[in-house]
Amino acid sequence: MSEEAFKAAQAKARTPGSSVLNAWRAQHGPEATGRVNNLNETRQSLTVQELANIIGGGAVSNAGPVVNETTAMKVSAVYACVALIAGALSTLPMQIYERTPTGRARVEHPYWWLLNEQPEPDISAAVFWEYMASARLFYGDCFAEIVRPSFRSSSISSFRAHHPLRVFPFRDSQGDLWYRVQPLVGAEYVLHPADIIHVPSLGYDGIRSPSPITYAARQAVGTSIAAAEYSARFFSNGARPDFALMTDGNMTEEQARLLRATWGERHSGVANSHLPAILTGGLKVQELTMTPVDAQILETSKWDLEEICRILGVPPFMVGSTEKTTSWGSGVENMSRGFVKFTLLRDLVKFNQEFNRKVWPSRQRLFCEFDVSGMERGDLKTENDAFRVALGRAGEPGWMSVNEVRHIKLLPPIAGGDVINQGVTQTAAVTEPAPASETAPEPSGQPDPGAT
Repeated sequence: MSEEAFKAAQAKARTPGSSVLNAWRAQHGPEATGRVNNLNETRQSLTVQELANIIGGGAVSNAGPVVNETTAMKVSAVYACVALIAGALSTLPMQIYERTPTGRARVEHPYWWLLNEQPEPDISAAVFWEYMASARLFYGDCFAEIVRPSFRSSSISSFRAHHPLRVFPFRDSQGDLWYRVQPLVGAEYVLHPADIIHVPSLGYDGIRSPSPITYAARQAVGTSIAAAEYSARFFSNGARPDFALMTDGNMTEEQARLLRATWGERHSGVANSHLPAILTGGLKVQELTMTPVDAQILETSKWDLEEICRILGVPPFMVGSTEKTTSWGSGVENMSRGFVKFTLLRDLVKFNQEFNRKVWPSRQRLFCEFDVSGMERGDLKTENDAFRVALGRAGEPGWMSVNEVRHIKLLPPIAGGDVINQGVTQTAAVTEPAPASETAPEPSGQPDPGAT
């Protein structure tokens, strides 16, 4: 081997990643075309998981099926859990408040329209929040670019959501975090952390987070896919166990193949499951006993549902599994409060803090927060009783005014409704008895009725 060939082999061995992919990137990649600045030179190759996600692969479960966001959506438990969390978050209003010496006060701000109606020209706020929440559940991270009118402006004109597979966080030689974005149209570009919303999941390593679906729920989702496929094939065979066609004589391979094809053509499928079979030539049907493993398919599906719900933090009864009772109490009020406290708050707090530290400069006293009061409301009777206590009843001091209650119920204010009831203290007037006179009362001049 020549010296040049030896050095080339050493350089190839020291180069991380795929040699084919690196060669393509050297000729056609963004670094070669000059569309990205030198900050991206620290990223020389893709990881195995990133490459698998880009080419449409995923994590292979022990049950056999490949688990990714596309195949996981076909599992009803995954679809229901993600739809429940993302849908609930998309219905919550995000209010804007100002910090005051006594607490907070709701204010009017131009960003309210972006957060509650239309964050970008193409989609509504409900679609935006649902996409962000579902992206975090499927991929582990969700990203939204903060679009500003100009490079030097600190104001915000819109929020642009990006697919997690089109955003690549990386750190430069100084350890600073950057985000490389590959849009659907146009050249890729780099964003500073101040210009992008990044909400990670459990297991965040400073760059990316593992997907809850392909990491924690991989085996449960893979087993559910395999069980659903097995059940479909079982019912396509007429929901009957396996059987064998037996004969006393010997059959050639060609005769056995012809018999199998003829039987499958005439008797396979649910539509042909009850057609009578006509057997000739001494053929007999020997039914094979269903094994206990086949009988446990339904129990396996129930276990997979509970496992998926446990990983995503959703009680099974909220996605249609009503076999077991909930420990959150009975009634819609207790269920809603438990769902908000133990499931939604994990996402709401992350979104609140990320938007507050990216949207509002430190010199301002404004902040935004999801309003969950509507979801935590109880039934009409319980709500009215709570309002009576808040307004003050039976002489007790209240802590809400009539107009504040009417504002919650979306009613217009009334005159004199801003006064808070301070309570009525009723003290009984105590009248001390007059002291008894030491002298006899003077005669009134009237005869005593009892005198004789």
